[in-house]
Formats: sequence, structure tokens, C-alpha cells
Amino acid sequence: MNPLNIKMPKEKKVSYVINIFGVLAIFLLLVLVFESNFLGGRTTYIKGICTTACYTIIMVASLNLLTGFMGEFSLGHAGFMSVGAYSSAIVTNALIGSGIPNFFLFLIALIIGGFAAALTGIAVGIPALRLRGDYLAIVTVAFAEIIRVAFCNFEVTGNGKTMSGIARLSNFYWVFWVMVVCVTIMYMFVRSRFGRTVKAIREDYIAAAASGINVTFYKVLTFTISAFFAGVGGAIYAHYMTAMIPTNFNFMYSAEFLTQVIIGGSGSLTGSIIGATFLSALPEAMRQFSQYRMLAYSIVLVLVMIFRPGGIFGTYEFSLTRILKKLLAKIKQHKSDDKEKHS
Repeated sequence: MNPLNIKMPKEKKVSYVINIFGVLAIFLLLVLVFESNFLGGRTTYIKGICTTACYTIIMVASLNLLTGFMGEFSLGHAGFMSVGAYSSAIVTNALIGSGIPNFFLFLIALIIGGFAAALTGIAVGIPALRLRGDYLAIVTVAFAEIIRVAFCNFEVTGNGKTMSGIARLSNFYWVFWVMVVCVTIMYMFVRSRFGRTVKAIREDYIAAAASGINVTFYKVLTFTISAFFAGVGGAIYAHYMTAMIPTNFNFMYSAEFLTQVIIGGSGSLTGSIIGATFLSALPEAMRQFSQYRMLAYSIVLVLVMIFRPGGIFGTYEFSLTRILKKLLAKIKQHKSDDKEKHS
């Protein structure tokens, strides 16, 4: 049988179409709200929060590939984000004024940021991923600190001072669709044979290795993919904030991403989306009490650990198709009950 002739199941096609329309409906609703100026003077402010939520979702979902699906803790995700942010900013600053349209400059920034972080991920992952558990977490913390200190001493990154004058290329509409594409690719990876192999390694490292799986290869692969999307998130961040300082990408920033993964659900991309959105809006909602932001994170984390130890979603993935099927089943059941009553 020719594998190229394998047809996608009809149910899966329907599911993809429904999800595409669902995402499109959310996007059009947000466009309507923002463009109609329904929120008045708060429109720009709310749009900014939504933009922040979008690149945070990319960061949290990419970290979830490591912690949730591979089962390894990483506390250096902000380091990969900084690599993507600075490398993309350096390249776009050099290209500004060359006549390249902003949209293509934005795509170049994403590609440069992603691949720079991915190469860094390979360099770090090959030696580090032979370790597990606490040892790996310590190595990733050390990596993030090395990167931060290095950027504090490079002239091209500002010598530890603010790197400003970065082109503002990130806008909500572009960032939204980049987020959708990134999460979709990560979801497809998780559902692929590579993702299933990574889950098998998470469940039983020794059994996976004994069955012939190249454990180190798959761990480095996942680490590199996670780093790539962290670099993409960093590129978006750099071209939205337009100014950066290396101390922004410290240990606490990595800890925030890990907190969002745990609160949303380790092993659930849906949980990453909800957790990132909620905790992106929380600092803005508590702007008057910004010094207590980490305290609020801690309280939320403790409450989730008490009442939902696996996170809000656990390993559950939201499915619009599943909900529609249940709704249609209830409608059919209700109609059949009505027929029985009238017969």
C-alpha cells in the first residue's frame, strides 16, 4: 500500500474545519471589538494586554513541551527567549531602511529569533539532557544566567544598558496568527509519532531506552523545538516592547513561565493557553499592587496545587468538535424523548 494514498479520516477533516472556523470567529470578534472602538479609551490598553498574552502563550506552550510532555523541568526558558529577542533585534536594526516591507521584516525577525534560539538549544541540550530531574533544572538555570551576563557585556546588546530603537513590528493581528500557527505546530508534534515517543520516555525512561528508542536524540529534538518557539516569542517581545535590558530575562521570568505551565496543566496545551492568558492579565488587573504580583502568583499556585494538583486542565485538551458532538447528542436525545412522550 502506498502511504501517500492514505486519506485523512472524515472525522478528523471535520474537526480541523470546525477548529479553523472557531479560531477565525474569535479573531473576527476581537477585530470587531478593537476596530469599533467599543472599549473607548481603553482599546489600545486592552489590545496591548492581548498582544502580551499571545507571545506569552507561545512561551508557556513551548515550555510545556519540556515539562508536561517530556517530563523534565527547565528553569532557563527566559534565556532562549533573550537569544531570540536580541538576535532578531540586531538583524532587523541592520535591515531597517533597506526598503523591505514591515511584514517581511517581521517574518525575518521570527525566523532569525527562532533559529538562533534553536541552535542554542542544541548546544545546551546535547550535554545537559544526559542529566535528569533536579540536575537538569540546575543546568538550565546556569545557562540562562550565562546568557544574561554575556548580553550585559556585549556592545551590540547595549553593554548591560537598555537596547532601544528596535523597530515596532509586532501588532496584535500579526501576533495572533503567529500564536495560532505556533500552537498548531506544537499540537501536531505532540500528536505525531515523535510526540508519542517523547511521552513514552516520560512515562518510563528505562523501558523506552531498553526498547531501542534513542532517548537522548528525542530529548534533544524536543528541547530544540521548545527553544525555537521560545526564540519566536522573544522576537515578538523585542519588536513589541522596542527596548530591552538583559536583566528582564532573569530567573524570575523563567519561574513565571513554569508557574503558568503548572497552573494551566502540565501536559495540556489548552491549559497553557488559559494559564498564560490569565496570568498575563493578572499583573495589569493588579497594576496598583504590582509589587505584590509574585505573591498573587504564589497564592494562585498554592490554591491550584491544593484543589487541582494536576493543574486547571490536567492533561485534558479542549475540543470544540467534542463539545458540538455532545450538544448534538443531547438535542437528539431531547427530540427522541419528546417523541416518546407524544406517542
